[in-house]
Amino acid sequence: MKKLVKTLSFFLPILLLFQCKPYQPEGQGIIGTITWIEGNQMPMIQDGENPEKGVKKVERTLHIFPLTNISDVKVEEGLITSIPSTKIKEVKTDGTGKYAVDLSPGRYTVLTVEENGLFASIFDGEGNIQPVTVKENEWTLLDILINYKAFY
Repeated sequence: MKKLVKTLSFFLPILLLFQCKPYQPEGQGIIGTITWIEGNQMPMIQDGENPEKGVKKVERTLHIFPLTNISDVKVEEGLITSIPSTKIKEVKTDGTGKYAVDLSPGRYTVLTVEENGLFASIFDGEGNIQPVTVKENEWTLLDILINYKAFY
């Protein structure tokens, strides 16, 4: 009897976990975290722990545009200073850099607002700026690294 109780107490929670679906909010859109990286990011040999240098989660405003190509924008000193597309949405991250924005299904460009312009760190093979695809009833993860003041 004791063996049966032990076996059930072990397997019952596992079975219950497999019956639960993970929480997913309704609708669709983009969700993620914004991380700021600056300074020398080259690996260094040192004793003890090596904490991440110049890396932190940050508050930022994001501008969401229709999918935009690098050939259609003006870039100065690594930042986009002019974009012909009309902004679709704007969202601000929380204090830990997290954000979520609901969007209709489609393809978008996501840019962070910086002091002297807009920033994106990812481009696809066709020159599209920070491309992201939103599918119906799905949330797309887009973690963004702001690294224009970092060197590797």
